[in-house]
Amino acid sequence: MAKNPSTLRILFRKLRNSVDPLSLLLLTLAGIVNAFGVILFLSPVSLYDSGFSGTSMLLSQLTGMPISIFLLALNIPLFLYGLRRQGLSFTICSIYAVTVYSLASLVFTGMLSGEPASPIAGSDLLLCAIFGGMISGVGSGMTIRFGGAIDGIEVLAVIFARGMGITVGTFVMAYNAVLYVLAGALVGSWTLPLYSILTYMVGIKAVDFIVEGLDKTKAAMIVTSHPEEICRDLSAAFQTGITLMQAHGYYSNEPKTIVYFVVNRFQIAKMRGIVHNADKHAFISITEVSDLFGKNAE
Repeated sequence: MAKNPSTLRILFRKLRNSVDPLSLLLLTLAGIVNAFGVILFLSPVSLYDSGFSGTSMLLSQLTGMPISIFLLALNIPLFLYGLRRQGLSFTICSIYAVTVYSLASLVFTGMLSGEPASPIAGSDLLLCAIFGGMISGVGSGMTIRFGGAIDGIEVLAVIFARGMGITVGTFVMAYNAVLYVLAGALVGSWTLPLYSILTYMVGIKAVDFIVEGLDKTKAAMIVTSHPEEICRDLSAAFQTGITLMQAHGYYSNEPKTIVYFVVNRFQIAKMRGIVHNADKHAFISITEVSDLFGKNAE
């Protein structure tokens, strides 16, 4: 009789099935990019990143210990705590990314001369805030894009925000606000925390750019009484799939059809003209779509 596989073998199989080698390669790059932005732009001029990364920078500044120690100490236990809710793949990717970030931080810290200036942007706080936030935001966005998180503050927010009656975004923003106020009080200066807020804002936009893309796709919901004409003209003009959903008008008490159609932002005007040429009373609602998966709707 065959023996049952060992616990370690089962765990290894789960790990192998959860994360592919390409994702690990891209997460490695994400951790290095994040460390590049934080260590070579923010840390030399005492600006603070957001979340646990910013907390690690403040603790390092107060204690003299390396940032990497606090990055691991704050993030990894929280990722493990959120394993059941976030899943094995997310937890592995996140721990790996923050480990790479920590190790890369040690390497980049060794490249610094010890002067209170960025080796790239000098002592210009505005340049350091903008480019540090942008580059670290790109690293964070890449981590999210490829299945993890490089900062445990989001996990902390998911765990505690609902019990506090607030959204995840509000929790993260409140945490960062407390962090920057505390930093200002401890270092005796409000200039650096104010520039750090700019870093945070630039970083958020960079994360959105990486995760969602610059040119977001648009989804049009067209409510019409003439679906055949509209679908025929849209299909001829754009050569793409269309989905129809049956509906009913509340005030008119008449049957309607909802035409679901995906376009890019440059095609909206053309699409609107085609629809209103076929049905001048058609109602069009347009929303942003961050990601598309699968084939076009037929």
